[in-house]
Amino acid sequence: MIGGAEHGTAVPGALEAHPDERRRRPWRLRFLLRATLLTMILGLILVATAMVRYTIRFPDPSALRQRAEAPVVRVLARDGSLLAERGRAAHTVPIAELPPHVIQAVVAIEDRRFFSHVGLDFRGLARAMLANLRAARYAQGGSTLTQQLAKNLFLSSDRTLERKIEEVVLALWLELRLGKTGILELYLNRVYFGAGVYGIEAAAQRYFAKSARVLTVPEAAIIAGLLKAPSRLSPASRPELAATRAVLVLAAMRDEGFLTEAGYTEALHRQVTYAANDAEREETGLEFAVDYVLERLPPLAAHGHSAMTVETTIDASLQRHAQATIARRLASASGAIDGTEAALVVLDPEGGVRAMVGGRAWSRSQFNRAVRARRQPGSAFKPVLYLAAIEQGAKPEMIVHDRPITIGSWTPRNDSGTHAGAMSLRHALAHSINTVAVSLIQDVGTDRVVAMARRLGITSTLRADASLALGTSEVTLLELTGAYATLAGRGVSHSPHVIRRVRTDRGLVLHARAKSTPIAAAAPAHVDAITSMLQTALNAGTGRRAALAQHMAAGKTGTTQDNRDAWFVGFTGHLTAGVWIGNDDNRPMHGISGSGLPAIIWRDVMQAAHRGLEPAALPGLSETQSSPPLATAPVASAREPIQALPRQPLRPTSPIDPALFSAAPAPRALDTRRLEALLKTE
Repeated sequence: MIGGAEHGTAVPGALEAHPDERRRRPWRLRFLLRATLLTMILGLILVATAMVRYTIRFPDPSALRQRAEAPVVRVLARDGSLLAERGRAAHTVPIAELPPHVIQAVVAIEDRRFFSHVGLDFRGLARAMLANLRAARYAQGGSTLTQQLAKNLFLSSDRTLERKIEEVVLALWLELRLGKTGILELYLNRVYFGAGVYGIEAAAQRYFAKSARVLTVPEAAIIAGLLKAPSRLSPASRPELAATRAVLVLAAMRDEGFLTEAGYTEALHRQVTYAANDAEREETGLEFAVDYVLERLPPLAAHGHSAMTVETTIDASLQRHAQATIARRLASASGAIDGTEAALVVLDPEGGVRAMVGGRAWSRSQFNRAVRARRQPGSAFKPVLYLAAIEQGAKPEMIVHDRPITIGSWTPRNDSGTHAGAMSLRHALAHSINTVAVSLIQDVGTDRVVAMARRLGITSTLRADASLALGTSEVTLLELTGAYATLAGRGVSHSPHVIRRVRTDRGLVLHARAKSTPIAAAAPAHVDAITSMLQTALNAGTGRRAALAQHMAAGKTGTTQDNRDAWFVGFTGHLTAGVWIGNDDNRPMHGISGSGLPAIIWRDVMQAAHRGLEPAALPGLSETQSSPPLATAPVASAREPIQALPRQPLRPTSPIDPALFSAAPAPRALDTRRLEALLKTE
């Protein structure tokens, strides 16, 4: 017989466990089990203690249902005059009076396991964490409806571990105190649905002119779809996006068994009619500015206040004039078709938005092109490049050469189709010489130019190649105007903002914008050189039509390929403004360039904005100082075409952060208790 361990016979050479080791193993296991049990007991004690503390600290949540009425939002201009009054004091709708498909639409798209979890969805949280790890950024949230209600009722927006733990415990507390029905009722009657309305009843009245009690399935899907991004998806401004989102909601309802396949198909084909009151009323010229302000409001009403007053930086008179000017100029422009649109932004020295126009008429399109449309800026981007070059040692009067250049298979050309040879850097910027800009970015390096754009406040994704010199990377008008405002501030950057203060009807200040800390984006001496060059561009270059009667000004035109985009951005000692013109479908325009209609609109609006203001010197330049005259002819003839040779670009003294080449991260969530993060860009 063959012996073995299973037969009780020792295997030769086998090592036996020492008796002390055998005794230690059960002891370690017992210690681990006891430590785990003790930790669980301690955790339960802490949770119970926290719930008792929250019961004492916070009001009874069931009482909040009795005062969950939507607040009226009054928007005031910088002089205190009323711009608009939005929102309705709609009464609370009991959950039992809402159609089942309204509840189902919200649950299907926002929290599909709402009725089965205890306030925390561990599967959803794990899925969100995995998605965020794969995307290497915050791409998906794992909060339940209960957590959202807890966060927006009681907590700040700080993304800290302590706040997240509080959110979890509060969610459990709300589940115990309110139950599923109470949570849904409180949530739906307080949540923000865009267009200045809070609560599902006010939203139904605003978008469909009916009570939430009689919403159809597709209408309920549109309402539920707003919860993801109420301002961006609002049917009042983006009906096409609202409809697209509603299709996803209907699909989620079908997948969760709330709709049959036949019901899903019927809902897709059922006609939806939006309330037309706002679009059909006579326009005031204030609509785009008011919508922009309302986009900064929090997703939930704060503490059940019946009214909130929002004090803004908007100049009502200038806003009306700017809207009227754009409509009038586009209507009379020979190269503008019916689909040609325009946008305009005016900023004060602290970054306050004095006027914002998002299109030729709000009634025909509520899409705000000043903040949402990303378009190529063309030569209007060149001051960013030139500032980076001056920071590297270039001078305005430095001689550069306009001559043919080829980089790989790309041969950049000037608008004139000719080459002028030797000229000053000032002349090259004033006349938008493309070949000089491309040669310059090779010397400076694209990474340095991207870094300069970031310092000036441009957050859009930028191309890391030589075409960046010609403004091929898309940006928003607000971004580019903000960058020029930094130049107007001699290199001191102030984030654009529109809200100054938010207070309740009882005078309680919910938010007061603190004086922003100036950020030095560039040295004043370097910016002064660019200002002088931009003054030349306006007085003797492509921007001559933008000249103001009694005020020194500096600015730059921009025109993209086939005249698809036309820009003019500039500033005075008082204000900075930017104008964009183009077609939404990106079709070429005929006869419209940055030196024409945009410069004329800029002049008209800025002339009105400076009415009554004393003439002021450009920042960094004296009142008697003017840019030197341009030479009437180049000092040398153009050379023969040359092939650009590889060369080492100039590098900054400190490393460039690779993150500068990517889009800016999404803004943080809003703090609905104190509204401390009301302005995303502040």
